[in-house]
Amino acid sequence: MRGVDAEWGALIDRVGPCLIRRRADRFGTLVRAVIGQQISTKAAASIDARLKALSGEPHTPGPLLDLGEEKLRSVGLSGVKARYVLNLAEAVQSGQTPLHRFHRWDDEAIVASLTSIKGIGVWTAEMFLIFSLGRQDVFPVGDLGVKAAIRDRYGLPELPKPAACRELAERWRPFRSVATWYLWRSLKAANRVAPALPTPETP
Repeated sequence: MRGVDAEWGALIDRVGPCLIRRRADRFGTLVRAVIGQQISTKAAASIDARLKALSGEPHTPGPLLDLGEEKLRSVGLSGVKARYVLNLAEAVQSGQTPLHRFHRWDDEAIVASLTSIKGIGVWTAEMFLIFSLGRQDVFPVGDLGVKAAIRDRYGLPELPKPAACRELAERWRPFRSVATWYLWRSLKAANRVAPALPTPETP
C-alpha cells in the first residue's frame, strides 16, 4: 500500500503487516457466513459447533441436505437461516455454484453466482472473495466499517456515499482488499467500534 498511496505509511507502521490469508474451506466459510448473520460471534460459534457435531467436519453439502430444515433448526438456526443453509448446500451439490472452480473465475462472475443463492448477499460474496480466495482488489463499499473508517480518516462530516468511496478507492488499485483490511484496523487502532473482522470461525 505504501507504493500505491504514501498516506498509508503511518497506519501500516502502527498496525503491522496485512494478515489476509486465503482459506481452503470454501463451502464451510459460506455456511458460517449464513450462521453468523445478525448474531454475535460467540452465538455463531456455538451454533456452528453444534452443527458440526450433527453433520461432521468440515461442512459439506450432502450431510447438511440429509439433515433437513427441522434438524438444522435444532442446533439454534432460525427457520430462515436453515433454509438459507439448505439453499447454499443445494446450489453447491447440484453444480449451480461450483466453488471448486471459482479460482478460475473473475470477481464479478463469482459475486453473481453466489448472490443468485437466496441468503447470500453482496457483502458475503465480497468477504468470500477477500478471505477465501485471497483476491486483492475487492472493495466492499456497502460495509459500514469501511465507510466509518473513511469518514474518520479523511475528516468527513458524515458517512460517505458508495460513489464517493469508489472514487476515493480508485487510487488504491490493485490492492483495494488490503486497503479495506487497513481501514477496518484503523477503527480498532483508534478504539472505535468496528465490525468483527471475518475469521475462520466468523466469515
